[in-house]
Amino acid sequence: MSERAGARVVVVMPAHNAARTLERTLSGIPPGWVDEVILVDDKSTDDTVEVARRLGDALHVIWHPHNVGYGGNQKTCYLEALQRGADVVVMLHPDGQYEPGLIPRLVEPIVAGEADLVLGSRFLTPGGPRAGGMPWWKLVGNRALTAVENRALGTRLSELHTGYRAYSRRLLLEVPWLRNALDFSFDSEVLMQAVHLGFRIREVPCRTLYFDDASSIGFRSAAVYGVKTLWAAARLRLHRAGIWRSRKFVP
Repeated sequence: MSERAGARVVVVMPAHNAARTLERTLSGIPPGWVDEVILVDDKSTDDTVEVARRLGDALHVIWHPHNVGYGGNQKTCYLEALQRGADVVVMLHPDGQYEPGLIPRLVEPIVAGEADLVLGSRFLTPGGPRAGGMPWWKLVGNRALTAVENRALGTRLSELHTGYRAYSRRLLLEVPWLRNALDFSFDSEVLMQAVHLGFRIREVPCRTLYFDDASSIGFRSAAVYGVKTLWAAARLRLHRAGIWRSRKFVP
């Protein structure tokens, strides 16, 4: 496709119990925009791997014999994508919570050399999160954490807690994300590393899609995630001040 100027685009799907939504999500990927789709199954207890294998050449399937967590799953995703020659890597959750049709808008700024990280923000559309079914406590937590992190990072991003992202190959080669957490705080750490190391970040609007089959962490897990995110921001501030250096922020 001329729109991506010959760049090799790889979609990675960190999967856990996505058997009921995987095929629908995969079918929504725009034709001609993606060279390969990699699914990494993190020891699902349903038929995710079997469903993925039935889809044949549409997916490159990797499975973990043990559950390593959301961050650990992403580490396998990005390592495999880099090994397979990706120029742009898009993380798409296989549960259908993010729109596959948005992939071109995530990819284009990276291919054009305008960004290294593109975020699909649910808050660029006024009222969008609630209209899409986001629970009120998640909305409040998201806004509060985003405000604190923007202040700590010196950024003005509308959302720092989206799971819909596209990365350039250069960012994935230079940011030390293998040193990051194995749980959900992995995403926050990658974003903080990208900001600290000077990578260019863009946002594009995306819809919020909450429904019964979409995966979602509960209140307790979200609270733990929030605390870990704030701790990561504090560690970055301490690193920048030279008080307590961290290898996570050294390329």
